[in-house]
Amino acid sequence: MAEAAAFRADHVGSFLRPSELLAARADGTPPERLREIEDREIRRVLAKQRELGFDVFTDGEFRRGGFMTDLTDAVAGFDEHEGVARSWNAAGSATVVAPSAVKGIVTSKLRHTRRLTALEVPFMKQNSPGPIKMTLPSATQFPAIAYKKGISERAYPDAHAFLQDVVDIVKSETAALADDGVAYVQIDAPRYSYYLDPKWREFLRAEFGEPETLLDEAIAADNACFRAARKPGVTLAIHLCRGNNRSQWYAAGGYDAIAEKLFNTLEVDRFLLEYDDERSGTFEPLRFVPNGKTVVLGLVSSKQPKLEDRRELMQRIDEASKFVPLENLALSPQCGFASMAEGNLLTEDDQWAKLALVADTARTVWR
Repeated sequence: MAEAAAFRADHVGSFLRPSELLAARADGTPPERLREIEDREIRRVLAKQRELGFDVFTDGEFRRGGFMTDLTDAVAGFDEHEGVARSWNAAGSATVVAPSAVKGIVTSKLRHTRRLTALEVPFMKQNSPGPIKMTLPSATQFPAIAYKKGISERAYPDAHAFLQDVVDIVKSETAALADDGVAYVQIDAPRYSYYLDPKWREFLRAEFGEPETLLDEAIAADNACFRAARKPGVTLAIHLCRGNNRSQWYAAGGYDAIAEKLFNTLEVDRFLLEYDDERSGTFEPLRFVPNGKTVVLGLVSSKQPKLEDRRELMQRIDEASKFVPLENLALSPQCGFASMAEGNLLTEDDQWAKLALVADTARTVWR
């Protein structure tokens, strides 16, 4: 198994879905035929990752409708209400308010119907050319989008009680992944961006309580899930996101407001951090990252088709190394290419060019 430090070229996990797969899922293709298409396309992207020189492999989340539907598809208790609305932004466009990309308001006690990754891990164990990376949504993602006042009280008295049940579900999955021999377990946690953006801090205060108390609750929730998977040979990581649906975003702000607490209390080996544009702030908050933990710099945009300049990437890596030693840095796109199945507004050729750039730059910097 490659050592965690060798994962210099990383990626968040999701890839653009091929048109045949999108069409098959949209037109109600029978499950057996859908599985054949998924299997073929996953083998293809595994081979591509190997060709580009990556040392850790994902299935592109091709069996999911979005980065967190592995949970909603495997757990009973969500109905078909639209999720709680959120403001999204895109470069050069007005702010739009849209419901959550995932349908499902909690209306009854949550109940496992199967493992979250039951459809993914067995195939990856048989077909991955190297260490497997599996992604899971943070339990903290669900209270803000799936707990709707006036509806969800029939299941849970408040969002905090709901969160505890989601934590138990994610904990059981992280533990199972570690037992399966999965080398790299990543939790995707967009919700921390709410603590970086003043407008979302006010939303949290109005809907759920004081942001600092909620931040402590969120860290405790994610740590419970990481502890369940902590065993030799398993790399644990968290990806912090500011929104990535169809090349849009919903939060802005540097890591300054939460860096000291977050970096020192989250029990992970790697932090995958967005640094693809000015919305992410400076590298200065990285001074709080403890020795021995890896920061994966998300310097390459998965939102925009324009290919970054390798010399500029190397310069930015050098700038970050003033706060975190070079041996504790790695490189990736800032987010996945398809947080939702519809994907971001670029082509598959753009995607592979960006991943090739990540891999080539990593080989140059960390020879």
